[in-house]
Amino acid sequence: MIRRALICCLTFGLVACATRPPAPSPAPVPAEKPVQPAAPGTAGPAEATPESKPDLAPVDLTPVPFETARANFVRDTAARYGIDPAYIEATLAQAQIREPIIAAMSRPAERVKPWNEYRPMFITQARIDGGRAFLAQHREELMRVQERTGVPAEVIVAIIGVETSYGRNTGNYRVLDALYTLAFKYPRSGDPAKLEREVRRELFFRDELAKLFDLAKLEKLDITTLKGSYAGAMGMGQFMPSSYLDFAVDGNGDGRRDLFTSYDDVFSSIANYFVKKGGWVRGGTVAVPATLQAGREEFNPTDWTPIYTITDLAARGYQPVTPVQAANARATPVTLEASTGKQYWLGFQNYYAITRYNISKMYAMAVFQLSQAIAGKELPPA
Repeated sequence: MIRRALICCLTFGLVACATRPPAPSPAPVPAEKPVQPAAPGTAGPAEATPESKPDLAPVDLTPVPFETARANFVRDTAARYGIDPAYIEATLAQAQIREPIIAAMSRPAERVKPWNEYRPMFITQARIDGGRAFLAQHREELMRVQERTGVPAEVIVAIIGVETSYGRNTGNYRVLDALYTLAFKYPRSGDPAKLEREVRRELFFRDELAKLFDLAKLEKLDITTLKGSYAGAMGMGQFMPSSYLDFAVDGNGDGRRDLFTSYDDVFSSIANYFVKKGGWVRGGTVAVPATLQAGREEFNPTDWTPIYTITDLAARGYQPVTPVQAANARATPVTLEASTGKQYWLGFQNYYAITRYNISKMYAMAVFQLSQAIAGKELPPA
């Protein structure tokens, strides 16, 4: 996890891309994972949907000189993770401030695309065919993970398809450069109203940079060779360092968690992210189409937590088009702007789990529908 508006932002949640800022400013992107592309290097904004935020600790907005911030980082990271400060200093000496990364983070958000424009960016016949081929090629590993975790193989494949085109496009920036740039030179707009968020984002990336050193120590990685997105997300599933540390697992029992080349580890880690962070329910429904009774007002919650029973939603005029097993099942209403007008859906716990990768409701729906298409099911019109 992720893409990302720049897509799949870190403040959205990818990322799974997916991450946990020390002082988050919700990115997935994460978002908001910082608004980062669902597939690194591709264009196409995910919707930056507001979610309710916890109270945040105050942050000091006083400017800190670069040299001071860098020295403090070396000292604090060394003490926090038991790493030789000379090694941290020597590694940072090889890092570069990359102007294209600053430009990408500074780029104004594009207009939010409606669903009928958004879906074709991620669900094409080529991507469906590629997902079916990828699933067939790795069926044995994927089915082991599905049996162990309850996360369907086609959902894992869809995440990899949306994030990195089945591993073909995992990013061309050195992760060290990306995180170093955003940790110490996060762009400032000059707008006083945006300053607190910009400072929090810089501190978020600084913490990710510190965790990159911890990750390298634990997994015996060469920091200077790792490649990823301009936001620092890595591997086939686009995990930030914090998500790599928290959710990556050793799927093949070789004693390492390799999200770059080990399919067993990648599949197991994406599934683990859904289970541990998203609360994936084995055999549970992701989403079902619904109708809204004529004359009833749309209900658009501020986040995608499924806290409303079918009875609650029926009282608001929502009815599932396909049967829902239990009347006390909990869901959240999702409204999409389709080519023929409004589409209504009910998203259940497993839909919420996908939004933990990237909180855009359209990202989650794209992953879900791509997984359905890969599994051979007919999709509704966009």
